[in-house]
Amino acid sequence: MPTRESMERNRLLRPVAHRVLAPELWRFTRRSVPRGVALGMVAGILIPVAQTPVAAIFALPFRANVPTAALTTFITNPLTTPPLWIAAYWIGSSLLRLDDHVPGQPVADAAARTEWIPWLMQAGPATALGLLVITVVCSVGGYALSALGWRLWIARKWRHRHDNRTA
Repeated sequence: MPTRESMERNRLLRPVAHRVLAPELWRFTRRSVPRGVALGMVAGILIPVAQTPVAAIFALPFRANVPTAALTTFITNPLTTPPLWIAAYWIGSSLLRLDDHVPGQPVADAAARTEWIPWLMQAGPATALGLLVITVVCSVGGYALSALGWRLWIARKWRHRHDNRTA
């Protein structure tokens, strides 16, 4: 994970350093952290390559926490991506009702087919729709959970501070 100081020294970032290195993008606040989580989920699920830089770029206009957005992209990795794509296809095909129109199991039959382009034309829209649904659900859920977690953490700190004052 690049640090703020290493980014300051990068010659490629000098023209936009004032925007990228703004202190509010690197502070952990109750508003910027949930935004970073949601944007990291969007970039991690929808963007197949260069997820971390894309999440950092997404964080700029939304004033989200850059490290949180970059780290949240790691929810997708070689272990989680295949189940995610299978779930996306299943969700998308059930929303598009592809099983009503296509006999058999298209995913299971794909290995046996020699012409994979017609299969891809059928599975592509279903997978894309499923990925959009999963992205929306995960980003809204991640936003809500991180905001709730932040709130509980602050309440615990206040409670602990109050207990120390009364003791």
